[in-house]
Formats: sequence, C-alpha cells, structure tokens
Amino acid sequence: MISLDEAVTARLESHGARFEVLVDPDAALAIKRGEFDGEIEDVIAAEDVFDNAATGDRPAETDLEKAFETTDPLEIIPQVIERGEIQITADQRREMQEQKRRQLITTIARNAINPQMDDAPHPPERIENALEEAGFTVDPMTPVEEQVDEALDALRPVIPIRFEEVSIAVQLPAEYAGSAQAKVRQYGDLEREEWQPDGSWIGVVTFPAGLQNDFYDVVNEHTSGEAETQIVKDKDELRTR
Repeated sequence: MISLDEAVTARLESHGARFEVLVDPDAALAIKRGEFDGEIEDVIAAEDVFDNAATGDRPAETDLEKAFETTDPLEIIPQVIERGEIQITADQRREMQEQKRRQLITTIARNAINPQMDDAPHPPERIENALEEAGFTVDPMTPVEEQVDEALDALRPVIPIRFEEVSIAVQLPAEYAGSAQAKVRQYGDLEREEWQPDGSWIGVVTFPAGLQNDFYDVVNEHTSGEAETQIVKDKDELRTR
C-alpha cells in the first residue's frame, strides 16, 4: 500500500451513488489506459471503497451490489478507477508536476549528448535551465516517457542535443577484474567479453551516452584508476578517451 499523502481520489457516480477510492496517481492513469500489470494492493492507500474519502464515509452494501455486483473492494477499486474520474488538489497537481519534471530531466540527461562538444553528456542542470528557457511545461497527468519527444523538440532551438548510445571497451586489471566486471555489466548491454591469460578482463558495454561520466567514475572507483577505457566508434576504429 501507499501512504495517504501519495494518493489521489478516483471518483465514480453510478446508480445514484458516489464511490471513491484512494490510489497512486501514476497507477490510476495506467489502469485507465489498460496498461497496469501490478498488484492493486500495492498502489492503493486503503483497501476500501468510500462514499466520501475525505470523511471516511462508506456507501451502503446494497449500493455496491447494484453498481458492481459485488462488495469486494479489490474487485470494485479497479472499476472505479477505469470508469470514474481522477480527482487531484492544486497541491497534489503541483507535487506531481514537480516529480514528473525531475523524472523528465533525469531521463533526458541519462540519454542525451551534446553533438557540438565531442558528444559529451549534458549535465542535468543544463537540461533543467534549457527547459525553463524553452518554456516547456510538464504535464503531471502524462507519463514521462510520452513527454520526452516533445521536450526534445522544445530543447533543440536552445541547446544542441541528441539521444544516443555509446559503446565503451574496458580492460580491467586482474586484481580488480572479478568484482569490477560485475559493475561494468550493470551499465547496459554487454556486447562481448574476454578473459586474458594474465587474469585481466576485457569487455565492450553499450549504454545511454549521458551516463558516460558516471560510468568512468564507477570503473575508476573499483579499479583504483588502473582500468583502461576506449570509446568504440565503429567495428574498426577505437578512440582512446
């Protein structure tokens, strides 16, 4: 379950009665779109159906039977969300908008590079400032993934930006290879790997280009700066970082 502070109210009026449930806003939107595949118990604040959630009043069981042909809250809650309206306060809307804005900035920063600066990642602060300069408004009721393309269109007149993946070859010294290669694998798709006769490990991993600096920091941290890395431009060309 979620906390009451995180929940919004979904309201349905049917058969002369009102029914309200308390649910996570993102989950409510996913349910309305038919895209929710989790457990309803994990995204509600109360395993109950209310006539007025603010006061805690509950509808009569006869009203539940007429509207839903059951009194089981876990069967009724998804129906209220699917058929009803999601009610949010101004404070909830502002909080949801800020949360989505942060998620959007993080998503863009993880995936974007600056094509005019040797494909260097854009810091989140630059993305944030550029979004403000572009006047982009985040929709709190739309998933972040559906707003990325529109945000990029707004950013391009302000900063040079492109979504891209990068492939990096890493050679880990033998004394660090065992633990460090596990960290390397976590960053993306391991394209190939090879253990050397001296116990060192070589691998090529592909991941969103915006994570390059974080990747180098992790590799250096787990090898005391003794690892070697190369950006793989294509199959035949390597550029030493």
